[in-house]
Amino acid sequence: MRGNYQYVDPDYTYTDPKTGLLRNKENIDNDQLLIVFESLKCSERLEELDKTPIAIKDSTSLLAIHKYIFQDVYKWAGRKRTVEISKDGRQFFPISHFNTAFSYIDRLVTEYRSIDKNDKKKIAQKLAEILDNVNYLHPFREGNGRTQREFLRTLAIEKGYILNLNPPDNADVYERYMSGTIDGDVDKLTVLIEELLKRSEK
Repeated sequence: MRGNYQYVDPDYTYTDPKTGLLRNKENIDNDQLLIVFESLKCSERLEELDKTPIAIKDSTSLLAIHKYIFQDVYKWAGRKRTVEISKDGRQFFPISHFNTAFSYIDRLVTEYRSIDKNDKKKIAQKLAEILDNVNYLHPFREGNGRTQREFLRTLAIEKGYILNLNPPDNADVYERYMSGTIDGDVDKLTVLIEELLKRSEK
């Protein structure tokens, strides 16, 4: 489901040329140890955000969220990627047009905020559209999925909903989420999000 990522990074901006691993704050040079370390630290930060989410200002809040989640692991946490990324031969948004893309996401967020909080279907549709565009943008070298899921979760809170796009022990939801984002299928993502949106008790 994850597919193969390719990175255009001849200067090894993010990776160690000897190990091929992402440079990290702890100088971990074992791939399994880095996976465990990153997962542990990011899970701790996501638990903190669950209790105290970062308020969404606009598209730049993606940077703030990414920085918070990955602050213990990577020095470049919260910074836009400077390399091109593709997956299974399909390129994500080119870095040369990032400003245009971020402005477009700002517009989508503004449109989302104009939707009546009781119109669950329209909320789901717009969240799916935002998710599709943020995923295509893929603003970071690593950690895009976790960042965009937190971004959407926090936007849902604004309308009084709980949204968990990666619930524990529910492979079906994650597979549908991955399929929808990989295929750019907004309709599929809309159905999934509408199904997952639950009214907050607060």
